[in-house]
Amino acid sequence: MMMNRRHFLDTLGAGSLVALAPMAVRAAPLKRVVVVGGGMAGATAAKYLRLWSNKTVDVTLVDTSTKYVSNIMSNLVVTGQYGPTILDYGWSNLVKNHGVKLLNGTVTQVEPGGSLGAWKVTVTGGSTNTELYCERVVLAPGVKFDAVASTANPAVAAPILHAWEAGAQTTQLRDFLAAMPPTGTFVLTIPKAPYRCPPGPYERACVVADYLKRNKPGAQVVVLDANQDITAEKENFSHAFSVMYGSNLTYRTGRLVKSVTSVPGQPGGSVVVDIVVKDASGQDVVMGTETYEAQVLNVIPPHRAGAIVQNLGLADATGFAPVDGRSFESTVAGKSGIHVIGDASKTSLPKAGHVGNQGAKICADAILRAFAGQAPHSSPTANSACFSPLSNTLASWLTAVYQYQQDPASGAWKYVAIDQVSGATGATEARAPSTGSFSKMGTWYRSLMTETFS
Repeated sequence: MMMNRRHFLDTLGAGSLVALAPMAVRAAPLKRVVVVGGGMAGATAAKYLRLWSNKTVDVTLVDTSTKYVSNIMSNLVVTGQYGPTILDYGWSNLVKNHGVKLLNGTVTQVEPGGSLGAWKVTVTGGSTNTELYCERVVLAPGVKFDAVASTANPAVAAPILHAWEAGAQTTQLRDFLAAMPPTGTFVLTIPKAPYRCPPGPYERACVVADYLKRNKPGAQVVVLDANQDITAEKENFSHAFSVMYGSNLTYRTGRLVKSVTSVPGQPGGSVVVDIVVKDASGQDVVMGTETYEAQVLNVIPPHRAGAIVQNLGLADATGFAPVDGRSFESTVAGKSGIHVIGDASKTSLPKAGHVGNQGAKICADAILRAFAGQAPHSSPTANSACFSPLSNTLASWLTAVYQYQQDPASGAWKYVAIDQVSGATGATEARAPSTGSFSKMGTWYRSLMTETFS
């Protein structure tokens, strides 16, 4: 069933993945958009700017890589259940089917374009610079990871694996896990929210614990969470930690990484954490430190918006880019016409692949409205749907519809999650993990990736 843009923004249902009809009002001719970053958000924005404008808007997609490697499903590559090629996607269908222009390189500057366009985007590829002029810029660079202090050399990031950006580190962590001693310890650290994919670290803890339980029953998983509680799918992950993996998984909250000691190229090391609790006023109080030894060390560092967002001064003190939630246009003075989508933006939406796809469509619609002299939709909706494997056969799920609305008390506008079962505020979580959900997870993944990259 085809759906127009207005219906998408007004009535999007949880879990839906739809191919949308071209926009009813054509954008003005000769409008140009440069999209920086070809992940879930960037690829979607490029596709729908072309699709919804009936190919009247010129779209160039710039990425530093020759392919996109999906973070979704990468935890099952870590455990060896799937090969790494399941994560690989490209942009050839966006070029062939929609006429998106593709440019490989690194965006080094975005500056006013003068008489040639609102913005000039400089792309460096090898020894060549390419200058692109456009009316709008969409930044979807993902995230950059903060350095982790190393006791061996405090001046540099510790040579440890996070595997929180799928690719070489994913397969390296897989190999380290497979080679781990039968009685070894796998230590996983989780940064303070917000971070990419709220349920992802807990999902990784579960599938690693499942792998070890089946293959190395004497081995242990230790999860050190900087947050005071599980940040997503609390019921299912709490049950998994205490019941499914009560014998081989230890979960500790309020453990903030202080320093790490490791050896380059080696899987193990030690991590020192501050024990953090909240006082009566809600402030963090450090109650002491602990040291954990690991045969495989997996430290997910805090992260922030990608380098180009930082370099252009679009991020605030949180490290992410504040935007108008109706359009994802930057709210920084002097940066109108630059939009930041996906994990790099600062909104109340979770940082996740499906949400990146949804936010990109809201952004694309707002840009096309602006080209047609219209204001953005006043109260768009976005949905979030994800499946989380808890073992090699069981998965749970989480879904919500996010409505952009004004808080009656503060007057602030934000996306509010609505439980689709009860109608109350909050996301809907699976009652329990199941084999049926594991099977549906594969269908959901293939549908989402096909919808984004086809």
